[in-house]
Amino acid sequence: MQIRTCHSITTQTLPQLPCSSRKAHHRHLLPPLNAAVSAAPFKARKAHSMPPEKKEIFKSLEGWASEWVLPLLKPVEQCWQPQNFLPDPSLPHEEFSHQVKELRERTKELPDEYFVVLVGDMVTEDALPTYQTMINNLDGVKDDSGTSPSPWAVWTRAWTAEENRHGDLLRTYLYLSGRVDMAKVEKTVHYLISAGMDPGTDNNPYLGFVYTSFQERATFVAHGNTARLAKEGGDPVLARLCGTIAADEKRHENAYSRIVEKLLEVDPTGAMVAIGNMMEKKITMPAHLMYDGDDPRLFEHYSAVAQRIGVYTANDYADILEFLVERWRLEKLEGLMAEGKRAQDFVCGLAPRIRRLQERADERARKMKKHHGVKFSWIFNKELLL
Repeated sequence: MQIRTCHSITTQTLPQLPCSSRKAHHRHLLPPLNAAVSAAPFKARKAHSMPPEKKEIFKSLEGWASEWVLPLLKPVEQCWQPQNFLPDPSLPHEEFSHQVKELRERTKELPDEYFVVLVGDMVTEDALPTYQTMINNLDGVKDDSGTSPSPWAVWTRAWTAEENRHGDLLRTYLYLSGRVDMAKVEKTVHYLISAGMDPGTDNNPYLGFVYTSFQERATFVAHGNTARLAKEGGDPVLARLCGTIAADEKRHENAYSRIVEKLLEVDPTGAMVAIGNMMEKKITMPAHLMYDGDDPRLFEHYSAVAQRIGVYTANDYADILEFLVERWRLEKLEGLMAEGKRAQDFVCGLAPRIRRLQERADERARKMKKHHGVKFSWIFNKELLL
């Protein structure tokens, strides 16, 4: 596996939306450096930024959601389950042990960098309770009773059930591989769920569905790349496993992107402003508050490894933005009010600017020629070069 050094741009270096409503506070990609992060740092936020009258838009779209969003779910009986990819515990002891031994043989040649990224992906998937809570708090689409028949509520519950398999599968595979310190991994999950997340969506479904569209695309890219690297590293089962998760993420991305497409149709200015709002803040990965009890900059270090081995990079971020601009036909959007037009100009010109900023950051990093090692508790405190 070829390792390349790369430094990603930060939130502070991103261009900003030239809009009078631009917020003064920007979210950092990383946990605070004093983080024994049992909770996210307090930031002033609008708890409910969507005007109450716009709830009626989502009520009016329930029939549309039933027809165009819910079919992207799979019936339980047609879904894969983690056991499809794992040693079969119902087998006699010797046969089960042989399957575990084969799994360990397949994974032994994969580098430590790969396992750091795979653990980070697993930890991110395992913090699912936080994500369901975030989506279920969005005004106008929440599940008020816990079993609401609203298509928005049905989607959120079934999406959560489908996503739940991802963390279960990755966790079990990592456990059986013997390559990672599961106690430290489990502690990281505990910290992360306790800390929550701060995606900047303000309980606003316009912002929330922009965020999930981008984030599902990002996880599709990341899991697809871990599949590719597993295949190159000699573990075809792990490659198929990661590829199957990626396919789920792609299907979920399609659902959320359809919702944003519909919002652009029924409320073009409101939806365009929401896209600009989220792109200005920069999409923060849902596990940005991860912590293992040792490293207060764990997310930063995990992200650096992911970028180095090509699992998720700054260029991927720009690629996703360009993909969504094209999918949502944002450059061709017409009839916008002034605020929407400003957001349109900002978003449609952002990806090339991100790439230029990244190129400058890479050039500065090459000139500095400074590399340092970081120990990761997940891999028994082995040191990796960043």
